[in-house]
Amino acid sequence: MQLYPTRTAAHLAIAGVAVMGAGLIAREPAIVGWGGAILVAIALARGVTLVSVARIRAAGFEMLWGGSRRTLRSARGGTVEIEAEVRNRDTLAARYVKLRAIASSQLDVRIEPNRGEVSASGRLKVKVIVQTPRVGQHGLHGLALEVHGAPGLFEVPLTFANPYGIEVLPRPFMAYLTQPRGGRSHILAASGRPGRVRGEGDDLRELREHQPGDPFRKIAWKASARRGTLLVREFEREERDVVWILVDAAVELWAGPLGRAPLDLMIDEASAIATRHLGRGDRVGLMILAPGPRATIAPDHGPGHGQKIAHALTVGCGTYDVDRSELDEADVASRVLEHLRPLDARGLADVRRGDLDRLAARAESMRARAPFSAPAPLGRSQRERTLRRYLASYGIESPARTEPERRDPAVIVAEALTHVARAKPRASMVYVLGPPPADGQPGQLSDAVRRLSRKAVRVMWTLPDFEPGLGPPWEAPRPQEQENDGDDTQRSVPSDKAFHELAPIAAEAVLLRARAAQTRREAVLRKMGVRVLRLRAATQAAQRAAVASSDAAHPPQG
Repeated sequence: MQLYPTRTAAHLAIAGVAVMGAGLIAREPAIVGWGGAILVAIALARGVTLVSVARIRAAGFEMLWGGSRRTLRSARGGTVEIEAEVRNRDTLAARYVKLRAIASSQLDVRIEPNRGEVSASGRLKVKVIVQTPRVGQHGLHGLALEVHGAPGLFEVPLTFANPYGIEVLPRPFMAYLTQPRGGRSHILAASGRPGRVRGEGDDLRELREHQPGDPFRKIAWKASARRGTLLVREFEREERDVVWILVDAAVELWAGPLGRAPLDLMIDEASAIATRHLGRGDRVGLMILAPGPRATIAPDHGPGHGQKIAHALTVGCGTYDVDRSELDEADVASRVLEHLRPLDARGLADVRRGDLDRLAARAESMRARAPFSAPAPLGRSQRERTLRRYLASYGIESPARTEPERRDPAVIVAEALTHVARAKPRASMVYVLGPPPADGQPGQLSDAVRRLSRKAVRVMWTLPDFEPGLGPPWEAPRPQEQENDGDDTQRSVPSDKAFHELAPIAAEAVLLRARAAQTRREAVLRKMGVRVLRLRAATQAAQRAAVASSDAAHPPQG
């Protein structure tokens, strides 16, 4: 248990030392004794705080979540409220000055009230308000409060480890999956748009001569009598679209402010496309590419299939794999150790520092308490996979790698389109969401598009939008006095005021360059026969709402 002095205690300690110093200089024992008495009183206050907080902890100071569930679903950009209860089983009241949530950095969390008093043998209900700007499975690991001891000169942070999971779905899927099912109004017709294939249907395709095996009910008797030969009716079989959605989830597309990165918007757009076609009864397939196929879901229809696509878009673009994460094995182990220690009954006292094998075994045994059931991410060893799986199961964030993928994204998309061209059932529409091919001759991609065009497959490409990530508010650099640029010269970090003056100019310059490059690459796509699409208005409105909530949660400084 660690104690931290309050500002009052620090001022008293400084005053006591100053009084003792003045007494020694003046050679006045009374003044020296007075200053010493102040320091002794502070030491006694520290001891009293230790005893009182230890008594509270021994009596049973705990935190519980409201309800029986330990997971909650929310739409991206939404706000959810969770009730929590702090219980004090001691006979003395406990006053706390700060209550905060220990949560993933992918969530914006605030608590009401964040300060107050828990009465003796009483309980205090608090409201945890969570904003969800990014899809994924995120953890709310517990609460931490700072308790004041009896004199009020020292604070003691107390942590309540009580994992809670928040699964953030793309907004279009949240509405699709929660709508009522069943009833005559939700029964989909067995037929769809007219296709080019012969078969059972309602639209007449042609009249042809009778062949052995044709059913008599198809004979056109009046036409046969007029022409003097037996004719049968041939109908067009009505079929629904087979739609493939290809999402380029390259790790560099996570770059940008929380909730405003290009991949945030692309996931919303992919979800809007999927729900629109699933609502029509079309069969929808999904491929997530980064740098190769991370997830492949064959085309199908129905709400159950929609659940699969929603889950893939929620977790398939994550950054827990070793090739997508900025954390190495030592960093992962450090995060696991920090999170696991308050959950373990022995506080990991039997796990030596640096013994990663024992830590991985203990983490695997504690995974049953996790709110999520996550598959093992990629790792360089089985031990590292176990540790990374612990992070994913508890929703502990793993920052994206700063270095971009080295493989050409055009080649990756070309291979995926080739797979779609060979897949059964035959596709009728393909949506690609990702950056356009780089300047030059994208030969392999052009061949794949041409192969699909010969099969009457429409290829549509939606480009990522970098504008929201470059708009305000901008995150100022951390305050540092000076930085060394490597050649023994020192340069000062701009102040907040200078930063907010220069940020719009720099953002506008970057945006102009991005627009110019994107215009050139759009022309390359159109020459290949690809239809270039813009983001839907609904997706842009949802993005503006997310930006507005981000502005309200993080107002610009300076």
